Amino acid sequence: MTQDPQVSRTVLPIPERAHVGLTTYDAKDPDTHYPPIESVRPPEGAPNVLIVMIDDCGFGASSTFGGPCNTPNLDRMAANGLKFNRFHTTALCSPTRASLLTGRNHHTVGMGGITEIATSAPGYNSVRPQSTAPLAEILKLNGYSTSQFGKCHEVPVWETSPMGPFVHWPMGSGFDHFYGFVGAETNQWYPGLYEGNAPVEPAKTPAQGYHLTEDLTEHAINWIHQQKSLMPDKPFFMYFAPGATHAPHHVTPDWSDKYKGAFDAGWDVLREQTFAKQKDLGLVPTDADLSARPEQILAWADVADDLKPILARQMEIYAGFLEHTDHYIGQLVATLEKMGILDDTLVYCLIGDNGASAEGTPNGTFNEFISLNGAAAFETTDFMTQRLDEFGGTEAYNHYAVGWAHAMNTPYQWTKQVASHLGGTRNGMIVQWPNGIKAKGEVRSQFHHVIDVAATVLDVASLPEPAFVNGIQQQPLHGVSMRYAFDDAGAAEQRETQYFEVACNRGIYHKGWTAVTRHSVPWDFNAELPPLDDDLWELYDTTVDWTQAHDVAADNPAKLAELQRLWLIEAVKYNVLPLDDRRIERFNSDIAGRPVLVKGNTQLLYGGMQRLSENSVLNLKNKSHSVTAEVEIPDGGANGVVIAQGGAFGGWSLYLQEGKPKFCHNLASLMRFYVEATETVPDGTHQVRMEFAYDGGGLAKGGTATLFIDGSAVGEGRINATVPMIYSADETCDVGIDTGTPVSEDYTSANSGFTGTVNWVELSAGDDNHDHLISPDELMRVATTIQ
Repeated sequence: MTQDPQVSRTVLPIPERAHVGLTTYDAKDPDTHYPPIESVRPPEGAPNVLIVMIDDCGFGASSTFGGPCNTPNLDRMAANGLKFNRFHTTALCSPTRASLLTGRNHHTVGMGGITEIATSAPGYNSVRPQSTAPLAEILKLNGYSTSQFGKCHEVPVWETSPMGPFVHWPMGSGFDHFYGFVGAETNQWYPGLYEGNAPVEPAKTPAQGYHLTEDLTEHAINWIHQQKSLMPDKPFFMYFAPGATHAPHHVTPDWSDKYKGAFDAGWDVLREQTFAKQKDLGLVPTDADLSARPEQILAWADVADDLKPILARQMEIYAGFLEHTDHYIGQLVATLEKMGILDDTLVYCLIGDNGASAEGTPNGTFNEFISLNGAAAFETTDFMTQRLDEFGGTEAYNHYAVGWAHAMNTPYQWTKQVASHLGGTRNGMIVQWPNGIKAKGEVRSQFHHVIDVAATVLDVASLPEPAFVNGIQQQPLHGVSMRYAFDDAGAAEQRETQYFEVACNRGIYHKGWTAVTRHSVPWDFNAELPPLDDDLWELYDTTVDWTQAHDVAADNPAKLAELQRLWLIEAVKYNVLPLDDRRIERFNSDIAGRPVLVKGNTQLLYGGMQRLSENSVLNLKNKSHSVTAEVEIPDGGANGVVIAQGGAFGGWSLYLQEGKPKFCHNLASLMRFYVEATETVPDGTHQVRMEFAYDGGGLAKGGTATLFIDGSAVGEGRINATVPMIYSADETCDVGIDTGTPVSEDYTSANSGFTGTVNWVELSAGDDNHDHLISPDELMRVATTIQ
């Protein structure tokens, strides 16, 4: 095996050595000799590596870090390992994941924001440079087996279709195996899954007990069993990133009901309780002060009494969701223990890729696509009260209120997206490695960042940073190894400086000081953004003010100026500039400078095409349009879906019911409008068409839908209102079936398949396009809510 310490690993793949000995004429000649084929293996003693990343979980959520959500398995991991209480992320999903997987700052790898608003600026183009090879690729080329399970949100939007290209998908980024979803979020009951690069459907339904986290765990365990059975001498690298606990918060009542009444006192009392526990656990100094609740977040005492039970239930569901996630992480780790390989496995558990999410609006939401499509007025207290028992279930796409997000980030200010403050960037983190860490159950307080994980993995595996990967000279890793602190609580921290920036919220840490400025609030898109130079900077000395509770900028203008200049230097170094708070311009691909997959006003789809993301399909919203399909009807007629886009929480579907064409427009699950034909489609090859004449006069307006068979009108009806912004973050467009959740109540996904043949479907958009009426604030709100 290629474990020879003389072999250079700075050039990957490891160059092959050509045979230079005697070449004989006859293989039976006794002088015939060739060295045996050697499989690449990492250096002796390289451990298995498991990285677990929980989604949208704040510092103060898990019981491991003093929070109200019971996480006994994380507690157990921490008791057998270390808790890092000054570990940091970027404050946003895709940037954190890109940094984790490359060991470089997020702007350097093109992920300064979400992919939907990518620009041609190098720090924001969502395209990972070839000079920043991912950790998985480095490990694979050094002899590791590699796998990813769960969420992948690093693929440029124009590469998310079934045609790829797949270079930025997991299988193109160093992973031998991938099972999960591509995007910001997914329905935990009906996820859109991929195995490798191919779409697959869940093996069970929710009624049969399906939940995504359990499914991901089972696939991860099966992969480990197979890997150790077939390649026991080869270590593995697994990245396990469930969609939990990102919205929608989906979990069965047996988990959420454990918390009945636990949050009735509200988020302000909860922050006080969590802060006290954090001090008791030694996670926060006993003399630290709890940071104040920002004035933009309502005090619990000021919440209307009839709304409080709804808000409390939202938090009960989230707590159950996190405990459920902990349970399955525990199953994964227990498998390693049963197999006798846990001691030789470096386990990183990142409890959050950013702070808790404040993208659920001040009152929370039963279905986030209601508010995303400008219909938040429908989500009244009465509306949510009537659906209280459905929160967390298959009929809901729920998210909790901003106040709970802030409480889950105790003791810090602000939330996800606010990269200036610790509420957005500080996450709990656990490291466990029995064979490599002697200390157990201790806390480490050295300042570290997500870019340090890759450097640590290479360090413990005795692998060098490669100078060249696949012929491309590599940029150095930006991270430093954390190994020095594993068995030395008092070791001087090796990371003294780190910049932060997301959505122009920016900050800098340097030798204990932080200078920060908040440019925007995640949930307030009506606020006018100030000029960047008018942003108010704050200054904190975290050596005496652990929680950023006391702004001392006024007393230390020279120190503030020093750190502001340092932030600018770091920003230039890592491609942060130009800062970009534009809104409408970044949604115009021509202005932003990014490619688009669908061009023109027509698109032709063919039978069997499935899992087309919303970015892969012609936009038919807010305009007249037509859907024309050529179908083959067998003897006796046909039924089922011709084409559908979206699902139960918003979308449209053209299908045959009892042989007759029928159209459904699902208005964000608030109401469904149906138009049905009076005639059946005869046997043979025919065209079925739906024409929609948009009323005009603004966004989300209604119109008249007319159904045709071979050019003859066979039905007409009113669609009183339409989805203006987004059908779904995870549901797709499918020809000949409706995968995921069903758009219409006339069928289920299981029986939605077309019983004839769909040859092709043409989508055609009219010229009466009203999309220009969508405000920049609305566009940005939709994009950032589902990140």
